[in-house]
Amino acid sequence: MTDTNVAAPDLAQLLTHHSEKWRDFDRDVLPLPVAEMDFPIAEPIKKTLLEMVSHSDLGYLGAVPELPAGFAKFASQRWGWDVDTSQVRVAADVGVAVVEVLRVFTKPGDTLLINSPVYQNFYNWINETHLQVIDVPFTRTGEQSDTQNPWELDWDALEKAYSSGLKVHLMCSPHNPLGRVYSKAELTRIAEMAKKYGVLVISDEIHAPLTFKENTFIPFLSLNETAREVGVTVTAASKGWNIAGLKCAIIVSQNAAINEKLSLMPKAVHFRASILGAFASASAFAEGGIWLDSVIKQLDHNRFLIKELLASKLPTVRYHIPHNSYLAWLDLESLNLGVDPSATLLEKGRVAFNPGHTYGAQCPQYVRLNFATSPAIISEAIDRIVRTL
Repeated sequence: MTDTNVAAPDLAQLLTHHSEKWRDFDRDVLPLPVAEMDFPIAEPIKKTLLEMVSHSDLGYLGAVPELPAGFAKFASQRWGWDVDTSQVRVAADVGVAVVEVLRVFTKPGDTLLINSPVYQNFYNWINETHLQVIDVPFTRTGEQSDTQNPWELDWDALEKAYSSGLKVHLMCSPHNPLGRVYSKAELTRIAEMAKKYGVLVISDEIHAPLTFKENTFIPFLSLNETAREVGVTVTAASKGWNIAGLKCAIIVSQNAAINEKLSLMPKAVHFRASILGAFASASAFAEGGIWLDSVIKQLDHNRFLIKELLASKLPTVRYHIPHNSYLAWLDLESLNLGVDPSATLLEKGRVAFNPGHTYGAQCPQYVRLNFATSPAIISEAIDRIVRTL
């Protein structure tokens, strides 16, 4: 196996892994909730880690200009974004990054906007910073096809929220769990509203490297000067290259005033990241493109495999082809699996998914399925749903 031909190992080998995904459930449970991939890591990352460990190079994290440089190289090649590397900061992970940014731009009791259903840890970060939530949910009103995501924003409700004294809009771009890539027109509209009403946009772009070829991901800060005046990006190599356990993310600004405000964050935000994570991330961004393309090819196959399996075995389940990443958002209401289908499937089918209600109260019949694994494991997961019925 090489970086041009990446494939997940079999279940027996995966069961030897030490991550949460493989230790949180009984061994007879097929675990497909936690957003990590089952693929071997990229060779440039492995080389970096092995060299550092073999030389006992495991001290405290200091300056790491290789990381902003690597990210800038990747952003330029993939998205045509010219990044000012002097405004790229290090943090331990995206959650820490969001919390620390919120701490310098808000105070307890301020209001923050989300668009549910959304990554469940958004709610934890909001609680940690003692902010009040305004939710303008996505609605499933659009057409569903292989090229069209059916979830749409309510723009009237969005502007009403912006005009209410809102402080921050926390965006998930691309969107988890909807697999939705924002259009240039949508991002432009958000940036213009943010400037009009004095709102900070924090764009969580951690899933961006995994965008499929028929869609165009646009980094928020690459959009225009207005976006740079109102925006902060938080991202990492952790999702794209499957290195979450190495603990490193970045905070990106491209505006002098916002950069100055971010300088108020504690210096420890940088030092709490991992030295291994920082240099592995630098290698991922700078040298991990071949591996990434191979993984995207496998994920592309898997997202359509789910469609085929559902069509033949569970045709009443609603599923839209995600435009990004490896998370399938399944509507299981037609299967009559109770108030929490994920609990029923875990108990009776011995297959684990994320419950939909943790992403938004309006989605109790949904589950999130992680398909960054082998086709064999995906097929087994669908068969376990069938056997539950």
